[in-house]
Amino acid sequence: MRIATVTRKTKETEISVTVNLDGSGTYNVSTGIGFLDHMLEQLSRHSLMDITLTAKGDLHIDAHHTTEDSGIALGQAVAEALGERRGIQRYGHAYIPMDETLTRVSIDISGRPYLIWKVQFTQPKLGDMDSELFREWFQAFAFQAGATVHVENLYGINNHHIVESCFKGLARALRDALAIDPRKADDIPSTKGSLKG
Repeated sequence: MRIATVTRKTKETEISVTVNLDGSGTYNVSTGIGFLDHMLEQLSRHSLMDITLTAKGDLHIDAHHTTEDSGIALGQAVAEALGERRGIQRYGHAYIPMDETLTRVSIDISGRPYLIWKVQFTQPKLGDMDSELFREWFQAFAFQAGATVHVENLYGINNHHIVESCFKGLARALRDALAIDPRKADDIPSTKGSLKG
């Protein structure tokens, strides 16, 4: 089973996360940031990763540290659960429509972290969360998971739809990229023989 637990404790946050890459999309998420919880629940449900994540952070300051550190911890847990990354499909992509919105997400579980983020918002906040923090979460996750992630909102008006389509796109792309290829289940999908960067 590809399961991992990561605990991260700093002066700013305390986070515990467990992932099961071969789950059924069950979740138990509590960050203290309602909108972020909603997005992480979407990520779990549509990737079929089981995610248990609890975070306590310095929300009396703002949501930045809790958002970024939850991305760091979740990315670390995914990387740990992947191990040598043997047998994975490695690549995944998704186009996610939500009413008037369409977003494209592509991922390579390459061991080489990178984020392209082509998403703009017309509201400074969604719920109590600053809109600029969504990029921070995606960057933290990508860099710790060892993944190249491209996120592009092709069009959209409603900011909630735009953000949610980004997380659902990541989920569906991850679902494909993390899947085991039965024809190459024991092989590392790289001519280098390693996906550790």
